[in-house]
Amino acid sequence: MRALSPAALPALAAALAGLLCGCAELPAPRGAARQKPNFIIVLADDLGWGDIGANWAETKDTPNLDELAGQGTRFMDFHSAASTCSPSRASLLTGRLGARNGVTHNFAVTSLGGLPLNETTLAEVLREAGYSTGAVGKWHLGHHGRYHPNFRGFDYYFGIPYSHDMGCTDTPGYNLPPCPACPRHVAAASHVKKDCYTDVALPLFENVTIVQQPVNLTSLTAQYAEKASQFMWRASQNGRPFFLYLALAHMHVPLAAPRPLPGSPGRGVYGAGLRDMDALVGRIKRAADRHGKGNTLLWFTGDNGPWAQKCELAGGVGPFAGAWQRQRGGSSAKQTTWEGGHRVPALVYWPGRIPANRTSPAVLSTMDIFPTLVALAEAELPPNRRFDGLDVSPVLFGQSDKGHKTLLHPNSGAAGKDGEIKALRLAQYKVFYTTGGAKACDGSVGPEEHHQPPLIFNLDHDIQEQEPLDVACREYQAVLPAISRAYAEALQDIATDNVSVADYSQDPAATPCCNSQHVACRCQAHGSHAASLDHRTEGATQLCI
Repeated sequence: MRALSPAALPALAAALAGLLCGCAELPAPRGAARQKPNFIIVLADDLGWGDIGANWAETKDTPNLDELAGQGTRFMDFHSAASTCSPSRASLLTGRLGARNGVTHNFAVTSLGGLPLNETTLAEVLREAGYSTGAVGKWHLGHHGRYHPNFRGFDYYFGIPYSHDMGCTDTPGYNLPPCPACPRHVAAASHVKKDCYTDVALPLFENVTIVQQPVNLTSLTAQYAEKASQFMWRASQNGRPFFLYLALAHMHVPLAAPRPLPGSPGRGVYGAGLRDMDALVGRIKRAADRHGKGNTLLWFTGDNGPWAQKCELAGGVGPFAGAWQRQRGGSSAKQTTWEGGHRVPALVYWPGRIPANRTSPAVLSTMDIFPTLVALAEAELPPNRRFDGLDVSPVLFGQSDKGHKTLLHPNSGAAGKDGEIKALRLAQYKVFYTTGGAKACDGSVGPEEHHQPPLIFNLDHDIQEQEPLDVACREYQAVLPAISRAYAEALQDIATDNVSVADYSQDPAATPCCNSQHVACRCQAHGSHAASLDHRTEGATQLCI
């Protein structure tokens, strides 16, 4: 009989112990190592809670997402960690609020910095655990030097470095604000230079190389689907578990959505964009099933609520109207701490592991994704820092509906200093120490107001946040001590943590351009002027090659 290698003894001992006690899973087939699960995170941009039919029956544009909800678990009370792009993404990938990881507002086209380099990303942890890691889509956590995703734990990257309206898109009629098309040789036509949009045209990266500039937004959805599918296929061929982070351009202003057909149902251009996003998610789900059905967790959610100032090109908050704020002016969606700003759709699909057609009322957050996936991968959380996310795998598996008792909501542009914790959730109570409204469709902006004692809404009875509890009523007086204690403890926990500071300095030289001599950094056809990051230096500066 062939002798067992020393490396095989621990696995054999564990299998025998499981059989003897009758409490463990059956061992893997002889000669096979225990297979770690694959993970896919699909993050939509500016998607409203009411934008998927599984949440809001009036929505008819998301059949694939609705099917995903029927085959998996839907979370009713799920929240982004902030209500703007960069902070919410930083928190998802670190499991930590912006008050800890340093990312409190958005990075710019000219930003030198990004997510602080001393913060550990989910991709870094999973890669160390043996995963093939890929990011496809919008990054917005720093593009210059070592802030690029290839230096933050991702083996593969394909996408845009920030939002798809942060640069000339060359799509007349869709650009908001207007972006006049520029002739390629403006030097020979100086009389039109003053009318030309001269900010950077949106670059498309594959790993550290700009492969197209400006991006053809019309084909971007199909390219994302193709590159994501190729990444999953390569990982499966290599026999490695994979982590795919797919951060969509949808629904952050549907600049390149298919034009709705005359007489078609739905919500015009925005509805067409929803259907485009929904079809992409359906394609990703089918690819995931091909490359690992039964061993792949797919988690779909959003980075924050809808961008109300874009009017008919913004999503819907469902019942989360933020009525108290709207009576005072301004939007109560993106950039605010009202429910419409950070309560987002969330669906989890893992056939054979996660219950089908289940709805959970647990209070959860995008920050929970980090510790949950780390636990499922049997990896270790980074040391010397505290996490705001929880391992919620018991909730995923239908064994519990216990989520956060206290959940903090940072200011995100509408009122107060960005990143400050001026609102929180305690059980069914929503608490505001500062309120304000973002810019609304009608142009109004709600005033910043400070509340001491705080405004308290009981969401069990007032989901629209319309009427705060009377400070003199018994319910208010009964819950206020617990709220004050939870708030003080949370702020003290952050103050004594290992906190990072993000570099928000800017320099035009940090602008990703394939040819800086061209107006608006336009490439020649098919990206013949490609830019890349120089791996030879620690700074990894942009080069034109």
